[in-house]
Amino acid sequence: MSRAVLAIWDFVVGDDWVAAAGVVVAIGVTAVLESAGVVAWWLIPVAVLALLVGSITRAARGRPGARSGPQ
Repeated sequence: MSRAVLAIWDFVVGDDWVAAAGVVVAIGVTAVLESAGVVAWWLIPVAVLALLVGSITRAARGRPGARSGPQ
């Protein structure tokens, strides 16, 4: 792979491939719903919020010394 492709991959996927895949799935589901006549503009913001919370939670659990709750 060329450096440009790797740089684009790193920019889009970053450290959390699960969040990147979730965004792709959310866009696909939104497209399918919209093509079926369902108003689904709200799905992307909800999905991004849920993916962000999940990503932060996974990062906090995986990092040594991270706080696990109120102290």
